[in-house]
Amino acid sequence: MSAEVIDGKAFADGLLRALEDDVRAFKKEHDLVPGLAVVVVGHDPASQIYVGSKARRTVEIGMRSYEHRLEEATSEADLLALIRRLNSAPEVHGILVQLPLPPHIDDAAVLDAIAPEKDVDGFHVINAGRLATGQSALVPCTPSGCLQLLKSIHGDLAGMRALVLGRSNIVGKPMAQLLLAESCTVTIAHSRTRDLPGECRRADILVAAVGRPRMVKGDWIKPGATVIDVGINRLPAVDGGKGKIVGDVDFEEALAVAGHITPVPGGVGPMTIACLLQNTLKAARVQIG
Repeated sequence: MSAEVIDGKAFADGLLRALEDDVRAFKKEHDLVPGLAVVVVGHDPASQIYVGSKARRTVEIGMRSYEHRLEEATSEADLLALIRRLNSAPEVHGILVQLPLPPHIDDAAVLDAIAPEKDVDGFHVINAGRLATGQSALVPCTPSGCLQLLKSIHGDLAGMRALVLGRSNIVGKPMAQLLLAESCTVTIAHSRTRDLPGECRRADILVAAVGRPRMVKGDWIKPGATVIDVGINRLPAVDGGKGKIVGDVDFEEALAVAGHITPVPGGVGPMTIACLLQNTLKAARVQIG
């Protein structure tokens, strides 16, 4: 048996095509162009590439992109002042601050300063609380993308046993909340879980988001289970070559056991930007009532 590899890039491309139609209809109905502001502080190469990709996709589907690239030495006060200006800017419907921020800036203070209705990353405590209590919210993009991939495979997830490996506020906790809302039986596990392999083997759905390269082995996986690998880990270069990107799951081992599995790269990653733009359109709709 060999698992079916889930093509996240193809799914995301289809999502963006549908979203482009939705944006076109929104603009025609309301004479308004949704706008996304992305703020990046410093010169981290990965962040710079990611921000550029977001901006390009935003424009491609007919939205406006506002990029704010700030110096590494930018003060927390200046960053908060920029966020206040974006909160009050009528042409901006979504605000995203690229993480990580430099050490002298308090991530939580910055994320909490974003107006909840413009928090397209879904990290504000109000959106987190609304999600946890089953209310409509802007949902973090990566968990949202994972859920859409799962539903494209299984349709109704009700009654399935799901294990989320990882307990971060960005992926693990919101992923568990989304699966609970789909009537899954949900377990959250982490690096200190006793008999972690045994817990994983019980799961029909395994979402790995723990940040450890190839941690989940093939014999941790229930035969036929669906494995969503959120991990993005760069292995050191060997013999002068480029470092390899791998997930939290040992892909080759899991391929022989799972029913469906996302690759890294090309699985969950492409869904994140598509879901960010979904959130931006949703935010624009909410803001015009």
